[in-house]
Amino acid sequence: MSTNERMTTDSAYEAIAPDDFPAMMDVDRYGARSTAFDKIISATHDHFWDPLDPKYIDFNSPWDLERDLLVPTDFNMELQTAVSDKLNTDQKIYLVNEAVRWNMSSILHGEAGALALSASLCHILKDPGAQEYAANQTREEARHVTGFAKYIQARWGKPTACGVVLQEILTEIVATPLVWKKLVGMQMVVEGLAMGAFASFYAKTHDPLLRRLMQLVMTDEAFHHKFGKIWADRTVPNLPAEERDLIEDWALECFMKLLRNSTGPEQKKEIYERIGLDWRWVQGALAEALADKQMRATMQESTNIFRVLIKTLLKAGIVTKRTAPMYAAYVDMAELHGEGERMIGDDIAEEGIRYLQALNGAGGSAAIYALSGTAAE
Repeated sequence: MSTNERMTTDSAYEAIAPDDFPAMMDVDRYGARSTAFDKIISATHDHFWDPLDPKYIDFNSPWDLERDLLVPTDFNMELQTAVSDKLNTDQKIYLVNEAVRWNMSSILHGEAGALALSASLCHILKDPGAQEYAANQTREEARHVTGFAKYIQARWGKPTACGVVLQEILTEIVATPLVWKKLVGMQMVVEGLAMGAFASFYAKTHDPLLRRLMQLVMTDEAFHHKFGKIWADRTVPNLPAEERDLIEDWALECFMKLLRNSTGPEQKKEIYERIGLDWRWVQGALAEALADKQMRATMQESTNIFRVLIKTLLKAGIVTKRTAPMYAAYVDMAELHGEGERMIGDDIAEEGIRYLQALNGAGGSAAIYALSGTAAE
């Protein structure tokens, strides 16, 4: 059994080696198309948008970074610590807005990773339906790269470098030949984290341009998450315990890496230096303030990015009693168990889809139906 076929329990996710193109010309392959992805493929036109067309989003809208906060100060973790006592108003505005730049840059790098990963799936997914979906997602991730690049250019000129931990995770899931690791890593972990981040910025930002960008991206990302959920529903319950445990442990490892590096003091040291702070001192201030109890309270907010990620993994069957105690240190797992399948980003995405349908002159609600339907259809 090849590495690509490991953990494949549904023919829709059967894969070949990246260099085995002759297998793609198997005459029986073309007629063996799964219907699992037809609804989300057909819905693509209902949430079309173009980041280069001001009809959808105008990146020329101004913003004064020196005077106006892009998000409230309580959205900035550093300002919830002793850091706040050392800064004047102008320095606080600078810190908040530069932290947003760092976050938007991380998202941009993540979208570039999603673009490369989606393209790599086109090379290995044998099912024509799965392959077509991956091609659609590749196109959508490409417009996300354009959208975030243009937003960063409009506000700051250029992005910041990718953080070390995020770069390592993205590189691993793009390069791996393991289909399950690509799908869990990108469609569940990274997309779950992204949906939480997008929902948070959509709810909190003062910048109408950023709010619009977040909603437009979420109209696509909700379907990308859906693709991963279909895989989980069709695969995870049918795996041998040892293979399910391998997926579960790897997802937890990714979660812990991303959580521990979410503030990135060392990676943002240039920001701190410009306002007279040493990154090591900031790191200590964060460590002192973010005791487990306080972190837990922060994560109870429904839009918290890590709460959304944990719920994504839980509803996909990738959190069991083996690993639940590790996540319970940060969220109320009983509360998550009691919640339905819908994510915080789904409502925002559906509102955005209706906006795009009206703008594009599309009729019906195929996209919303496809998004709301059960993942195992």
